[in-house]
Amino acid sequence: MPSGGMVFSAADEDEAVRIANDTPYGLGSYVFTTDPEQARRVADRIEAGMVFVNGVQADGAELPFGGIKRSGFGREPGRLRIEEFVNKKLVRTMSR
Repeated sequence: MPSGGMVFSAADEDEAVRIANDTPYGLGSYVFTTDPEQARRVADRIEAGMVFVNGVQADGAELPFGGIKRSGFGREPGRLRIEEFVNKKLVRTMSR
């Protein structure tokens, strides 16, 4: 795959999501639409660690970075990365 990615034509939203998910990789993806509901719906269905809506290179140093599938797992930086590797337990003590 060229480093700049590829562009495909799709008949409808379902086909576009199928095409987007038909890859062993899952670092990042982009959704371009004027419909906010469609943006949420499609972003939720795309199998990628990061989905950017209506913007290219919208990442930032303060945002979690990471992918799924052959693009890795977990997130950087900080707390979100650590939480990928721990099992949490709630211990609640009630006072009398």
